[in-house]
Amino acid sequence: MTAPDAAVRLMVGPRNFAGQGHAWARAAERLPGVRAVAMQAGDNGGLAFPNDYQVSDAIYTNSRRWGMGQRDAVAAQFSHVLVEAVSSLFGAASDKVVAREVAFLRERGVRVGMLCHGTDIRLPSRHAELDEWSPFRNAPAEWVAGLERRARFHHSVLDRVGGPVFVSTPEMLLDRVGSTWLPIVVDPAKWWTEEPVLTRERPIVVHAPTNPRVKGTQLIEPVVEALADAGALEYRRVLRVPSAEMPRLYSEADIVLEQFALGMYSVTSVEAMAAGRLVIAHVHEQVRDHVRDVTGLEVPVVEATPATLHDVLHDVIERPEYYQAIAARGPGFVGAVHDGALSARVLAPFLGVEQG
Repeated sequence: MTAPDAAVRLMVGPRNFAGQGHAWARAAERLPGVRAVAMQAGDNGGLAFPNDYQVSDAIYTNSRRWGMGQRDAVAAQFSHVLVEAVSSLFGAASDKVVAREVAFLRERGVRVGMLCHGTDIRLPSRHAELDEWSPFRNAPAEWVAGLERRARFHHSVLDRVGGPVFVSTPEMLLDRVGSTWLPIVVDPAKWWTEEPVLTRERPIVVHAPTNPRVKGTQLIEPVVEALADAGALEYRRVLRVPSAEMPRLYSEADIVLEQFALGMYSVTSVEAMAAGRLVIAHVHEQVRDHVRDVTGLEVPVVEATPATLHDVLHDVIERPEYYQAIAARGPGFVGAVHDGALSARVLAPFLGVEQG
């Protein structure tokens, strides 16, 4: 890996979940004197998200030679590093011990921050107490216990590492006190469509869960499928579609169902809002309040839980004009909050950059 020629040279890696490492790198480059590289280890589920530098999982996991070369190159060439998802940057070279890697970089003058995505630090025990629809309630005990152990271990690493912690969605601020929201970034132009919304007699409803259990898919599909069987709407469940195909799928939709268990809005919602689609999800008031406090804007995501989704969808069908107005606010919201400009401003103090 070679760092770009700039006063501030940022590396983001190694996960690039939903292409966000790459998107945050591009956002950082909006700041004067900043250039960035997004590293990705593995193929990210085969969904072909853009990245600047990719290494196969086999080499990342097993090659000490690669890891030592990567470690030395990053330490010598980059001024700042954001470590994603409490994950090792150098693989076998450090036996994937993140705290050891951070110490190595800091000893050589590199400023290091931590960047968390969700399941890496979300505590199932906290979430289950907070939300009756939590995916960690009435779930397999072994699965929940495994997630709890991993999250608590990651928190212990963050405690040991110290320094700034950024989180990709506001509900994670409850999991990591003192962290900073770094908004998700999308390219609005990629998702923009002139296709009308909610003009069909039977609206097309899309649900694209990356993790059905966590998204609450099993809680909402009986509701949606019953409405589809009754002829009220057309339902399309989308799984493992390459990222390049998603703009077309959203342009064909009227309604995008996001998640109904976690209480947040993620990349799926942001992309669908950018496309001017009506987004329905379960979003905690804490999330809505934080976004409003930071940006002055309301999140244009229609609230629903598994218990209320039937009535919400029925209301959308009965009052399309009302919901068209909500969908129409989506592109503007994304342009103000999630196009990268706000994320750049959030990163500026960490990068030591004066904003123009």
